[in-house]
Amino acid sequence: MTMWYVNRAAGIVAWLLLASSMLVGLLLSSRALGKKARPNWLTDLHRGLSGLAVAFVAVHVAGAIGDDYIHFGAADVLVPFASAWRPWAMAWGVVSMYLLVAVEASSLLRKHVPKKAWRAIHFASFPLFLTATTHAFTAGTDVGSAIGIGVASLASAAIAFLTVVRIRDEVAKARHVAAGGSPTGGRIPARPAHATDPATAPITVEPLAWDRPVGPPLADEPVRQGSPF
Repeated sequence: MTMWYVNRAAGIVAWLLLASSMLVGLLLSSRALGKKARPNWLTDLHRGLSGLAVAFVAVHVAGAIGDDYIHFGAADVLVPFASAWRPWAMAWGVVSMYLLVAVEASSLLRKHVPKKAWRAIHFASFPLFLTATTHAFTAGTDVGSAIGIGVASLASAAIAFLTVVRIRDEVAKARHVAAGGSPTGGRIPARPAHATDPATAPITVEPLAWDRPVGPPLADEPVRQGSPF
């Protein structure tokens, strides 16, 4: 029964770490802390929580395979609907595991992944939280308690609130850009009506030094600005 307790404990801790990472990530991406309130330690905390979540998911999977009460096989915890024990509940957990690995891998390889691709993969954190929470309530034996329901409800409400704030910020940014503003704030200055298009402006070539006459200027020759004479 030892591995059964390890499995349960690791699953609960992994969910708490995932929820905490989601909360910190939403605080960073939204303006809930202000326009410029993004301290480095908060970014490090977000990354650390995500990494620990992956580690505890690995312990959770190992505990399930090593448990001698239900006797899960490798396919049961790696392939959706392969388990005969609560196939839907296990499938939610398997999908959550793969989503978590994908999000974490994209973060570790962020410098080598196009920004749009990274953002698309990172948005998988939202369905990840939903599938992980569904797995916890359908397969877990502890989340049905008053404490488990209370913690899950508070975390879910906080994540939902910050998600709404994030969506509001994105909509406001899109409207600002559509109105002629820059994506980072402020407005893009308009070109004056009399301004010359650089692509069609005539090119003025200044004579080279050796093309200029040597010696003092003639009596009727104007003195050039910057000339030593």
